Amino acid sequence: MESLSRATTGEAVDAPSTLELLVSERALVAEDVVRLTLRRPDGGDLPQWSPGAHIDLEVHGGALRQYSLCGNPADRARWDVAVLWSRQGRGGSTFVHESVSADELIVVGTPRNNFPLVPAKAYVFIAGGIGVTPLVPMARQAEASGADWVLHYGGRDRRSMAFVDELIATYGPERIIVHAESEGPMMQAGELLALPQPDTHVYACGPGGLLDAVTQAMNNWPSGSLHLERFSAVPLDSATEQSGFDVVLNKSGRTLHVPPDKSILHTIADAGLYAPSSCEEGICGSCITTVLEGLPEHRDSVLSDEEREMGEEMLICVSRSQSDRLVLDL
Repeated sequence: MESLSRATTGEAVDAPSTLELLVSERALVAEDVVRLTLRRPDGGDLPQWSPGAHIDLEVHGGALRQYSLCGNPADRARWDVAVLWSRQGRGGSTFVHESVSADELIVVGTPRNNFPLVPAKAYVFIAGGIGVTPLVPMARQAEASGADWVLHYGGRDRRSMAFVDELIATYGPERIIVHAESEGPMMQAGELLALPQPDTHVYACGPGGLLDAVTQAMNNWPSGSLHLERFSAVPLDSATEQSGFDVVLNKSGRTLHVPPDKSILHTIADAGLYAPSSCEEGICGSCITTVLEGLPEHRDSVLSDEEREMGEEMLICVSRSQSDRLVLDL
């Protein structure tokens, strides 16, 4: 399906910035994992980014898919992403693996960061499979800052684990703890995180089951210690009832009714208006919108508990309203 952010008419805020970049290198870095190195065709510097950031890649039919930057933020000449071939996915990774070649141009969005590394004395990084990608630059930054840190990296076997040998060679086995299922028991989040550690932040990225286990294991940790990035949205309770509500778009002066079976984002698009979007699953953050009045019902996987409590922003691709009326800064 074509992304709403690329098929718009009518009143709009500025569209997200995009670049046409050259795929300068394409390399298989693990079983079913390809790394793309992207550069400006003129050789110039790329926009700055920080660990945890991701970019959009335009794939088949103009759709957008999000991939974490896994290179070195200090190297302004290149961006690196690593893409796992998910054959049961929505087709984006298949397009990258089968149709994207070196020396061709690809449309790329500028970096966004919903998973930033906060300053801390110590870190525990937990990666499941391709979830290691945003944690690679985080480990580099933690090492440079002098923080105490460790990366627990789980996967089927080392052949399927991108960057595992490179990470061990760079930081040593005392920093990179490998949990390969072919070599021993699976990673147990409850054991790793059983005791809260002072001044320590935990960053986890990987499959939903792993992140759920990490979340449960950290019930006794201080609030704000856990940071997650998900591959897919958290499933909603199928029994959750949805009702309609009105949305006032403050900048355009339009009032729209959002029915129970339609999102705010699609209601806006059906009215011929524009709002930024990409994943439409509540995981990329491109549709974050300021709430001027009303009470959002948050259903995303991006905002923190504190941000949800404040109610000043919402992701309009999945979240709804607890009040009869929302006023948005659109």
